[in-house]
Amino acid sequence: MGKILGGLLIGLAALFLIAAAGATAVLGGLSSNPSAVGAAGAAGAGTVTASREALTDIPPRMLALYQQAAPECPGLSWTVLAAIGKVETDHARHPTMISSAGAVGPIQFLPATFAAYDRPVPPGGSDPPTPWDPVNAVHAAARLLCEHGAPEDVEGALWHYNHDDAYVHRVLEQASRYTTPPGLTVAAPTPQAAEAVRYARQHLGQPYLWGGDGPAEGGFDCSGLTRAAYETAGIHLPRVAQDQYHAGPRLGPDEPLLPGDLVFYGTPGNIHHVGLHTGNGTMIHAPHPGARVREDPVRYPGDDYLGATRLSLLGEDT
Repeated sequence: MGKILGGLLIGLAALFLIAAAGATAVLGGLSSNPSAVGAAGAAGAGTVTASREALTDIPPRMLALYQQAAPECPGLSWTVLAAIGKVETDHARHPTMISSAGAVGPIQFLPATFAAYDRPVPPGGSDPPTPWDPVNAVHAAARLLCEHGAPEDVEGALWHYNHDDAYVHRVLEQASRYTTPPGLTVAAPTPQAAEAVRYARQHLGQPYLWGGDGPAEGGFDCSGLTRAAYETAGIHLPRVAQDQYHAGPRLGPDEPLLPGDLVFYGTPGNIHHVGLHTGNGTMIHAPHPGARVREDPVRYPGDDYLGATRLSLLGEDT
């Protein structure tokens, strides 16, 4: 899962599942390669706003943790820690979080390396500290970066412990995807919508099964997937796509889609398909018999796209 990190941090490996192209960032305080992160600016770490991709891709608990840990290295953007978390283990989603080199946990520390940066124990972290604990690990990563040049030279700090220019570029590029440029307003999905997207991502690759409500039955059909995704977020949907469409609330034809919106195909009286919008014009859906749950564009040649609904307008326990 990883590469040896110059004797400091071990096992950083690319496990990117970049869901959508994010905005080019202004990463405060970074001495950055412009080709990697766009035009570097003067915004401080506290001014960095999460992009739509960050809000949909990073589990809320991990997003809060990256933001809380960044002040361990004053001026460090939380997006750098988040990008490392993405590269390492897809924010602790990797099934084992153990590398062939013996690095462990969500940030992929060798235990001996972790021990050099594991104190003081941050609020909420385990004591004694362990690299398996996300709170301990993310705070330790911030301390490690700070000791080796961050925030003035994040690029150099990354290169110091992993002498791989491609790796450095990858981390900084992901950090840029997690950042909204100054002056751009990003409408954030609600926690319920983000949870529904997270659930759907967890079930990519499940077989299509007509009438299926989940893995226990052997797969999903289209409305079974959307219903199950929102069920985990406390929003209860009708079972079939036709009824889900009528449950609304419907969006206007010119209203931009947000992650978590339901997208429908057919006519008002004959809805034959529904998907879950994941951002930037893509959806996760269970397309048809013989296929698997996958991510595709919402619009495609010859589609009969009808419109979308936004369940967050209904609130919980609908």
